[in-house]
Amino acid sequence: MPDNSKDSTLRQVLEKTSTIAMVGASTNPVSASLFVATYFSGRGRRVIPINPTRAGETLLGETILASIRDIPSSVSIDMLDVFRRSDAVPDIVDDALAHLMPGLKAVWMQYGVRHEAAAAKARAHGLIVVQDRCPKVEHMRLFGGPNLAGIGGVRVSSKLPRGE
Repeated sequence: MPDNSKDSTLRQVLEKTSTIAMVGASTNPVSASLFVATYFSGRGRRVIPINPTRAGETLLGETILASIRDIPSSVSIDMLDVFRRSDAVPDIVDDALAHLMPGLKAVWMQYGVRHEAAAAKARAHGLIVVQDRCPKVEHMRLFGGPNLAGIGGVRVSSKLPRGE
């Protein structure tokens, strides 16, 4: 099993990704998926939102689709970003393998999302699989930008440094 958590692999996926299908995308203004979608959209990536309970609504200029199967064949997806429970991953990977190949290059499962059998199946089809990590956090870490400590690695605080 290849180590897909190496920085070089993560960097390659994030550099080469121009279109992301986001399963579990949300319009909730405080949802992690919206933060991730907004982050990548703001960096020129196209985010195709997928959420059956929000199908037909608009998110970041894109119509929310009910399923991976609803992505038009004319749209090539580079990365699948999964914001669903781990037990939903096998069906998501099966749909991706049936409907997003050959353009799909990576399956990325968000924090807390892991499914070894589905990951092995995706890898067997030549896909890079990243589990239990966030592409937004990894992009900020590898390429710079806002992070948990502040902006661009500079800690942001309203407190004056000691001695001032």
